[in-house]
Amino acid sequence: MTPIQVTAAVTAAANLLAEVMTEDELALYAAVFAQLGDTLATIAVVNDSSGQ
Repeated sequence: MTPIQVTAAVTAAANLLAEVMTEDELALYAAVFAQLGDTLATIAVVNDSSGQ
């Protein structure tokens, strides 16, 4: 997938979720996925710096 296709797919998924979830659910999912993204980024940097 190209970067444009990836961002379009993520936006589409967010729009679909927003149609069926409450504001509280959206806030929770946003926090969880933000933490997931930060954790994955940290793991990638550590792996890269340690040569894994």
